[in-house]
Amino acid sequence: MKLNYIQLPIKAHYFFFMAAMGPILPFLPVYGKQLGISALIMGSITAILPILFLIAKPTFGFLVDYFYSWRKTIFIILLTATSSCYICMYFLSVLPGPIFPDHSINNVSCDLLSYCTPQDISKPYLCMGVKNAMCHWTCTNKNFSLLIQFQAINEEINFNSNSTCLIDKNSSYCSENNNCNVTCDKFEDSYCLYTSITFWSFVLLMSLGNIGFNVSNCMSDAICFDILGENGQMGYGRQRVWGTIGFGISAFLAGYAVDYWSKGEIIKTYTPAFLLILIFTTIDLFCCKKLDLPLMTASTNILKDVIKLLKLKSIIIFLCFATIAGILDSFIIYFLFWYLEDLAMTTNCMSKIKLIEGLIVAAETLGGEVIFFSFSGKILKKLGFGYTFTFCFICYALRLGLISLASNPWWVIPIELFMQGPTYALCYTTIVAYASKIAPPGTSATIQGIVAGMDDGFGFAIGSLIGGILYKLFGGVTTLRIFSSIAAITAFIYFILYLKYLKDMIPDTKNNIEWKTPEEAGKKCTIAES
Repeated sequence: MKLNYIQLPIKAHYFFFMAAMGPILPFLPVYGKQLGISALIMGSITAILPILFLIAKPTFGFLVDYFYSWRKTIFIILLTATSSCYICMYFLSVLPGPIFPDHSINNVSCDLLSYCTPQDISKPYLCMGVKNAMCHWTCTNKNFSLLIQFQAINEEINFNSNSTCLIDKNSSYCSENNNCNVTCDKFEDSYCLYTSITFWSFVLLMSLGNIGFNVSNCMSDAICFDILGENGQMGYGRQRVWGTIGFGISAFLAGYAVDYWSKGEIIKTYTPAFLLILIFTTIDLFCCKKLDLPLMTASTNILKDVIKLLKLKSIIIFLCFATIAGILDSFIIYFLFWYLEDLAMTTNCMSKIKLIEGLIVAAETLGGEVIFFSFSGKILKKLGFGYTFTFCFICYALRLGLISLASNPWWVIPIELFMQGPTYALCYTTIVAYASKIAPPGTSATIQGIVAGMDDGFGFAIGSLIGGILYKLFGGVTTLRIFSSIAAITAFIYFILYLKYLKDMIPDTKNNIEWKTPEEAGKKCTIAES
């Protein structure tokens, strides 16, 4: 097997860049959930971010196309800033307050609990680590609900007179009901959380880090296509697969290490994850210095070429369906682990949840993505852009539907093992290869920025916002099935459009060679006189 030394640095960059992101990116939503952020608020935050991606990606793409000689320097600075934002999250202070090991508590009695004093009732609004929750009691004689105040500092909740009191003084239930099963709602602590430095620091660092990652990823693809050269789009998957391998390995290591480091506690310690980010980023920066970017034909008027391209109806249609792909991806990225942790709470899997999440990422990347990134070029050559895109949406529908049927988090591992490849990996390759195929000379980074901005920019914004709202209104299972239905409908509509309108307008994935007769060739050629 012959080693391609020209492509080796881009392979190494993909591996270590994605390895640096693996320990933090999949866990960001549940890291926020651990801070107490609700699904709706997290969905709102992640809905705003992609709008910034939509602006940032084409802007940086234009900069690196325009200031070509500074491309590598801009790229390295961006990588450094991205990892620095994520690493700074390590220094965020933990918000004080009691922690539910499980929202259900069995065989307890409320007749031993005292009533809260006026001073106690005011404590939650002073942000002193005291929280209120509505608890629903199922007893032998009667069922009822009481508002209860809990006080603890980073400790699990237990019902006793020292840390728990009843806010409702008019209740007479406790005197006649013992040995009840109690289920408590989430804490009413939005004021203290959303006015804290910890929350706003998390939002700022996550925003800057995610913007940096998405722009860096887009620029990496543009650089990769430049290195592959003209008509090298089908070789993209063989380069990008190394990023998948790095991401999967580091995410698994981080998940296992976080669970081991946390020693079974409900509040997880993410120290190992941040150490891995630092190590892999340092190695990646060294690899980027070795990148030898080829000289490409520059566009004399980047904006004019891009605007001319965006006037084509087939391009507009493609961008619309790339946006829908982003909507589906965003729900999986931002809410899959959220759903898994909710499922783990009801199936007693919380002690191993980070290990499960790490195994899921490893299954997604080292299984499905490795296979489909490696063979994506052959699949595209065989099926073409249109049929491949339709196939991806069908697989999205199947994947989301199967996840909604999983009885516990462990079942999601084989689902993701088989379904991540034909959804994310193949769909992503189709989108970026199509963007590279249609890009005029010298506009590669700009076109990649526009297409990626619609996919994981505008699409992610819509998906995360709708996902957060639906999750809050209907729960995880119903929301998964709604998104599964959207994917199935999209596949059908795109298939019809492709057959009726797009088939002759979408560029071919094969290397077309125009053959001429000898007479025609003679007319076209200039023959040197002897």
